[in-house]
Parts: sequence; C-alpha cells; structure tokens
Amino acid sequence: VYIPLPNTLHVEWTKKAIAAGKHVLTEKPIAMVASEIDDLIALRDASGLLVAEAYMIVHHPQWIRAREILQSGEIGRVSHADAVFTYDNRADTGNIRNRAETGGGGIRDIGVYTYSSMRFAMQAEPLTLSARIRREGGVDTWAQVVGEMDGPLGRFTFSAMTSMRLAARQQVVFHGDKGTLTLPAPFNPGVFGEARLELRDGAGNLRIERWPGVNHYVLQVENFARTLREGAAYPCPLEFSKGTQEMIDKVFAYGEEIE
Repeated sequence: VYIPLPNTLHVEWTKKAIAAGKHVLTEKPIAMVASEIDDLIALRDASGLLVAEAYMIVHHPQWIRAREILQSGEIGRVSHADAVFTYDNRADTGNIRNRAETGGGGIRDIGVYTYSSMRFAMQAEPLTLSARIRREGGVDTWAQVVGEMDGPLGRFTFSAMTSMRLAARQQVVFHGDKGTLTLPAPFNPGVFGEARLELRDGAGNLRIERWPGVNHYVLQVENFARTLREGAAYPCPLEFSKGTQEMIDKVFAYGEEIE
C-alpha cells in the first residue's frame, strides 16, 4: 500500500494498512512528531511487515555517490554544509501545504530534505540548532536553521533555508579544507535540473559526474520490492526517518517567530 494522504493522516492510515496485513510505503513526513514513529516501529517489528517512509533522494545514485566521496576524504575535512530548497505556491491557496489543519508548511514538506540530506551524506546528527520561522495562516512559509552536526566524519556547522514564497531554487554544498562538493539539483533531479555532482579542488579544478535520466521514484519502488523479495536492507528504515523527525521537532520547538 502507498499512502500519499495529507500529513496529519499518515500515521492513522499507516496503522490501518499494517492491521490489514499490508506492507506500507507512506509519504514523507511519515509522522507529525517523532514519538509517533516509535509506534510504527513497534508495529513493523511485531507484524514482520515492511513499513517505510517514501523518502526518495536516498535511492538516487547522486546521493549515494556524494556520501562515498565525503567518506573518502576527497574534499578533506568538511567544516560546513548548507542546503536550500524553495518554491512559490502562494497562489495555490487550497493546497494542503498552505493549510495548517492538514499539517502543511515548508518545514514538513521540504525541510525534510534539507535537514536529512546532510544527515544521510555525513552520517551525522545535530548537536545544536537554532531557527527563525515566518508563518502565514498558521503554516511556516520561510525558515532558516543553523547549528552544528557531528558524526564519524567529524563536527561541522550547517545552515538550511526553506521557503514556499520564493522563486524556485535548490542546492546543497559541502565545504571541505581540500575542496567543495555541490549538488545543483539535489531534490528534484530531472525536473529542477540535471542530476550531477560538481567537485572543485583547492586549485579550482572542476570534475562533474552526471546521472541523466535516472528516476529516484522508480528506484525507491524497486528497492521496496527488492527488500520484500530478497530481504535486502531497505535504504530508508523507520529509524532513519525518526532521526529526521526529531530534527524537525527541534526546529519547531526552538524556532523564533519573525515577521
């Protein structure tokens, strides 16, 4: 079963699908708060069913390759990473992303990508964070998050900006002491732009790696099916999704409201 309902209905209908004996792939964010994912993990383990969040970017080879490059040390020790994801849907007033009662807002819709892509690539978790949030009609339409993360590759600062009221833009950059790694279309490759990595060393030399025509939604479904058929580890287990939701929860908890 695939569940693409509004955010506030994800947990309820995921539980119903599990009760019906179905494997479930639920759209991100799979829950509204991290504690709800504990219930889903318990139900998954008790039922033996595959229950996962539809978080497609971790299935894309550009992100798998980005993690490999960062782990290899090719750009040196990463001291900072920044991510941006924006679009403008102000004219679509009926859109569920613009409605508080459906769990809308940019943080849940696209912050899930800017925050968790850094977690995935650097295998890191936030140590500290602060946030500024602008709202309209009860939903966040702009947010800036800054802080520190730490993991096996070391501690680094990060920044992430999301908005539903700015011209379309997306990019992720990892900045090391030997070079930079840039993903110009990190979240909607093939729609926003070409799936590629840009590696620039300290001397300014540029190397580009490309993945034309790759569809991460197809890869996501194929990996889901492979896990069911062959028992392969699913690339986005609920435990990873819980870590992302915990970060989202902290953004809302610590966020400063601005005009």
